[in-house]
Amino acid sequence: MQFIIVTGMSGAGKSIAIRALEDMGIYCVDNLPPELLCQMFEICTQQPNNEGDRIAVVADIRSLGRFSFKLQSVLTKLQSNAAKIVFLDACDEEIINRYKMTRRRHPLLGEGCNSLSEAIAQERSQLSELKNRADFVIDTSLLSTQQLRCQMQELFTQSQKDTLVVHCMSFGFKYGVPTDADLMFDVRCLPNPFYKEELREHTGLDKPVRDFVMDSPETQGMLRRLYSFLDYMLPLYCNEEQKSQLGIAIGCTGGRHRSVAVAQALAEHIEQLGYVTMVNHRDIERKKFNH
Repeated sequence: MQFIIVTGMSGAGKSIAIRALEDMGIYCVDNLPPELLCQMFEICTQQPNNEGDRIAVVADIRSLGRFSFKLQSVLTKLQSNAAKIVFLDACDEEIINRYKMTRRRHPLLGEGCNSLSEAIAQERSQLSELKNRADFVIDTSLLSTQQLRCQMQELFTQSQKDTLVVHCMSFGFKYGVPTDADLMFDVRCLPNPFYKEELREHTGLDKPVRDFVMDSPETQGMLRRLYSFLDYMLPLYCNEEQKSQLGIAIGCTGGRHRSVAVAQALAEHIEQLGYVTMVNHRDIERKKFNH
């Protein structure tokens, strides 16, 4: 099990960091009271088959200043069990600029601090020991949002493919195109099972229809080219664009036969490449049969 504690200065980018981890499929908890860190760690480690589990917890000044606990002993226990601490920092000037831009309130304002500069100084003092204990310290002063996301992915991605979830969807053009697709392919040019009476009431999930669609030379030719295209493009979406999810829509007329069979074939191919894959057949339950 991988247990990650995200902490650091307010305004240094913890929200961006935790969203990046969440997009990687890591279970995230924000603003957990530090006294509960050990309890949560123990609960997670007691779960059966937890070797592949990944948990990330944000603990910062919002809760550090409100709960009385022995911070050093908690961190010593967690780090001895391979938990990792990520501390996000930024220079005072940059933190002040970010608060001016967002117009958010610093957690320590009104808690004995009368100005933003005073609140930052007090927070930095309170978190100094925690920073010294951190496994990773990231200064975000000059980092863009995308650069911070990339750094979190580099630290905690087991495989670059873990960062991308590919969603394959079949649909019928008759009912409108999906609005959330990144890539869309039209398979209405393939042989149509609708015109085979014995296949009409089946769907692309049924073997007779799947065999009819897959056995045609037209389908095999299209799939070879689609496989080659995706083999080339998916690493680019991961490495260059840093996408966390990619929607691939496959459409035929009614969304019950050809698009379903092809979407299933694409999903199986993409899964074999090692990507997290989801498949959905939007119009397969439509009562009317459409060609």
